[in-house]
Formats: sequence, C-alpha cells, structure tokens
Amino acid sequence: MPAPITEEQSRLDREALLDAAERLFYERGFRAVGMDQVRAACGLPLKRIYRFFPAKEELVVAMLRRRDARWRGSLAAYVERTADPRGRVLAVFDWLARWFAEPGFRGCAWINAFGELGSSSGPVLAEVRAHKRAFHEQLTVWTAAAGIAAEPVCLLAEGAMVMAGITGDPAPARQARAAAEALLGAAATR
Repeated sequence: MPAPITEEQSRLDREALLDAAERLFYERGFRAVGMDQVRAACGLPLKRIYRFFPAKEELVVAMLRRRDARWRGSLAAYVERTADPRGRVLAVFDWLARWFAEPGFRGCAWINAFGELGSSSGPVLAEVRAHKRAFHEQLTVWTAAAGIAAEPVCLLAEGAMVMAGITGDPAPARQARAAAEALLGAAATR
C-alpha cells in the first residue's frame, strides 16, 4: 500500500499542476489544451488532477485567480517604488512595456480567457470580471493621488494590452504612456 500523501506534497502537486496549466493555457489557448496535455506536463495522474479540480473549468479559474495575485502584486511593487503620484501613473505603462517585451508574451490572460470561454463559462467570466475590477481599483488609487480620473487611464492600459497581444510589439505601452502623460499635463493646467 502506498504511503499517504502529506499536506505538503498535496500543496506541491497542486502548484505543479497550476504551473503546467498556466504555461500551456497561456501558450496555446484554453480550448486547445486538453487535460491529457496538462497531465503530461505536470506528471500527475489524471485521477489526482481531478481530485484537485473536478472540471477543466475549475482549473482555469484557479489558474487565473493565482495569476491575478502574482500579476497585480508585481505591478504594485513596481509602481509603488515611485514616490511621485504622477510618476506612479506613468510607471504603470513602464511596467506594461516590460511585460509586453517578455519572451512568450501572448497578451492578457484574462482577455484571452474571456475571448475563448467568456460566453460559455459563468465562472470564468466572473473571474475575468473580478480581475478587471481589481485592476481598475488599483489604478483608481494611483490616479486619484495624481488628480486624474481612472477610467481613461484604465482604457489606455487595457487598449495597450490588446494591441501588444495582437501585434507582438511593446510599442502600445509607450504610446499609451504618452497619452497618459497628456492627461496628467491637462489636469495640471486646470
């Protein structure tokens, strides 16, 4: 009889599963990747995978949720290194430019998930909306301190994500940064 699986081993297995799923889903797409491919990538038996996540949809939601915490945490750490409120708003676009230039960048995982699954999966749609809402709230803190509205900055950031994902070029982050700079300049002259 095999030894029972410890809590630590379960945690490690779950993380390995989420790592493999995230890599595959982001590289190839949510619909294109089957659970057999996830199994092969993480090395866990399907039975164990389905104990963690009884449905692929649950795995997608967990992967997006975990990615959200890491993504927004990285953004906040980068932006908050800048003391000046106006500089923080611009730092958002500097961080986006760095992200867009990373090898393997394939656009925003949540926009991708929405495009593939948003119309057919309520839980995925809810997770995408939760991420976008949290990002908007994060931007609201920084834009309010700089004296500008969050909505135009959010639209610039989201548009840059879409265009960079489509073109494979980090230039939309620089272009959106220039537009945000103009918004900040207009607010300063009022």
